[in-house]
Formats: sequence, C-alpha cells, structure tokens
Amino acid sequence: MSLSLHYLIREPKIKKDALGNAEQSVAKNPLLLLLHGYGSNEEDLFSFATELPDDYFIVSARAPFDMQFGSYAWYAINFDADENKFSDIGQARASREIIANFVDELVATYPIDADNVALIGFSQGAILGYAVALSYPEKIQRLVAMSGYLNTEMAVDDFKENNLSALKIFASHGTVDQVIPVEWARKSIPVLESLGIEIIYKEYPVGHGVAPQNFFDFKNWLLQ
Repeated sequence: MSLSLHYLIREPKIKKDALGNAEQSVAKNPLLLLLHGYGSNEEDLFSFATELPDDYFIVSARAPFDMQFGSYAWYAINFDADENKFSDIGQARASREIIANFVDELVATYPIDADNVALIGFSQGAILGYAVALSYPEKIQRLVAMSGYLNTEMAVDDFKENNLSALKIFASHGTVDQVIPVEWARKSIPVLESLGIEIIYKEYPVGHGVAPQNFFDFKNWLLQ
C-alpha cells in the first residue's frame, strides 16, 4: 500500500483474538515503528524484526531525504569551516510531522492498536523519536532511543504543555561512542525526568552501535 513513507512490514505472527462486540469486531495488535540512523535505510533495523515480539506489527520506515546510493536521512547534518556539525532543524521538524502522520496512516491501514504504539530509533532516528514522542504523546506511548540524545528544538514549541505522564522511555548509549558522545545522552536524562517521564537509561561498553545486551534489555522492557 502506498503511504507517505516507503517501509518494510512484518505482520504479527500472533494475531489478537477479536472480542466479539461490534466496536471491537476487528482485533488489533501493537505497533513497533523502527527509525534508522543518518545515511542508512529501512533495511538496517528491519534485520532485527525476526527477533522482536511476535504479537507486534513491525514497520521499518525509510527517511524522506535521499542521500543517494541507498542512503537516507531524517535531516541534513552540515559542517562549517571549523568542522562543527549543525543539524538542519527545519528538515528535522518536517520529518517529525511526516513520522507523526505516518503513524496515523498505519493505524488507518492496518489493524493496529492506536493506544499501543512504540518507536525504536537508532542515532538520528532516536533523536527524531524523542521529538515525535514529546510532541505527540497521545500517539506514541513508548520510545526506545538508542545512541541518540534529546534536542528540544526539534519538538513542537509548546511540548511542555503536553500530558507526558503516560510516556515511557528506554534510552541507551555506548560509553565509547565516537559519533555521538555519551555525555550528550547523559545530559538528556535529567531533562526528561523533569518533565515527569518514566525513563530507564543504560550504558554499554561499545561504540556507535547496538550491543547484544542492549537489544536483550530493550526487548525485555517492551515485553513488561
């Protein structure tokens, strides 16, 4: 089906039983939406799909900005003369809206439980995941943010007025991450806690990647 983002999907191996009444005549399953990192594509995180819980719709989305040669980005990263990196906030905000919209499209297209939607983001996908979850907590109940950090400029301007009490976050980072310093992730945690968000944060002795223990930990967190 043609939705606003190109995607791969693994439908649930275990479908929920219909409840039999008219309003619930179609049983609905939870959704895990996977958001890849900068310069990657939808096939990257989808390689995890077979290991993720059987009762979820697993959807891996391709970011909208084409970097050519099978590489995509949620927003551009630009360098100045001193080799400082700058995120294109305008593109990031555009991608935030595209992802929020895409969740609505998925819920309208598949028998997905709109009250059980989780984002799993890696690196740039995690940074965008924070922005979407804080902006639209009514659409996103849980977030797994791996090797990313919180950039509040990417969220809607009035995100602090949202009811964030039901949002749950599992954040993780490699202690020797050479792409996004672990300090950036650590600084994000007190900010999120100050918003009243329930957050679990873990570090692993790896670089910019997903350690097997990290995968095991966030999968268990999802199943709780």
